[in-house]
Amino acid sequence: MLNPIFFVVVLASILLAAATGHMHELTDAILEKSRDAVDLALQLIGVMAFFLGLMKVAEDGGLLRSICRLVAPAMRRLFPSVPPDHPAMSAMVMNIGSNMLGLANAATPFGIRAIEELDKLNGRKGTATNAMVLFLAINTAGLALLPSGVVGLRAAAGSADATGIFFPTWFASGTATVVGVLAALGLARLRRYRLSEPPPAPSPEPSAPPAEPPSIEPAPNAMRARRVAQWLFWAAFLFLLARHVVLAAGGTARHELVKQVLSYWILPAIVVGMTLFGWSRGVKVYESMVEGAKEGFQVAVRIIPFLVTIIVAVGMFRASGAMDVLADVLSPATSFIGMPAEALPMAILRPLTGSGAMGYMAEAMKAHGPDSLIGYMVSTYQGSTETTFYVLAVYFGAVGVKVTRHALPACLAADVAGILAATFAVNLLFG
Repeated sequence: MLNPIFFVVVLASILLAAATGHMHELTDAILEKSRDAVDLALQLIGVMAFFLGLMKVAEDGGLLRSICRLVAPAMRRLFPSVPPDHPAMSAMVMNIGSNMLGLANAATPFGIRAIEELDKLNGRKGTATNAMVLFLAINTAGLALLPSGVVGLRAAAGSADATGIFFPTWFASGTATVVGVLAALGLARLRRYRLSEPPPAPSPEPSAPPAEPPSIEPAPNAMRARRVAQWLFWAAFLFLLARHVVLAAGGTARHELVKQVLSYWILPAIVVGMTLFGWSRGVKVYESMVEGAKEGFQVAVRIIPFLVTIIVAVGMFRASGAMDVLADVLSPATSFIGMPAEALPMAILRPLTGSGAMGYMAEAMKAHGPDSLIGYMVSTYQGSTETTFYVLAVYFGAVGVKVTRHALPACLAADVAGILAATFAVNLLFG
């Protein structure tokens, strides 16, 4: 599916740029976006190495198995082909949870780990399985409970109601998730995709246990002491958080205080929580962290070709003026559903480019005000949908998937549902 889209986008961009006199911009975009793709992959190395190391600590400490048991009933229904205690289950939960909390930096490494684990169950490497497609449909639906990044941008733009996008974001991202799941499950039953479904991987031969286990369990007394220390730390952490809230409440606006807690306290809490969990169960945290972090560089190198291809194609599409032409063509239909013409480019950009969509959102809020109908709408689009083509490029690139089957239509169905639901909710509340 991505192959014909890439082909059409490149040809159309070149012809349109030649017809409208944008060849200079198109040429610059090809070179600039090629560099940007590699820079982005290099920037991901540190984040991926760190969080993949944390995942290894959590795995060695048994946290991932505990998560699997907790969510097994729901995940077993959605992913019947994945064993309930498989590492992919917990990695998917960590990814979805990070997205829900607005922790995009943590979500990407967890998602890559999930795809790598799902690929171990794949009997035809290079072809997406139904479980992979469903996971990516949920991922790109952008289910969000705390869109802290967007709330922060609205507050910085002078909004008097920075958190006003919470309900429309919940509604839009929830609708997108339901539609994405139904689309992935429904398309998988079509004959075309049913015949292309990869067989399950053969069960591996039983292997001997490793000569040295990843951790040496301390004596019972030491284990109790470590767990007491863990709970003492959390008591101190919560006390300091409460103290921060009380001290800041007098001189900080409520929405700014919420942003501080969501943006600057949750991620450190996750990092220390996973580290403490492993330590309290006897994991050699440093060695385990280093072992898991080794994957970060390897994954970043693997995804560079996929990132370059997608990002250059999107850059050519924008530089050629095709984005403006597409917006003009669609504007009559979007006006009918209550989407202002000024919000349409945001709806088009969001699945294509995260940075482009973020930039357009900032410009729209500056021009029309963050608390205008357009300001609420572009903010909700940003908070309740995901950069679909980037996600497909990074996640599938990590495991070398080239035959994506029904992944793109399922993910785009979630995007369209999210945009329509966001438009409806914002018009209902603020129109």
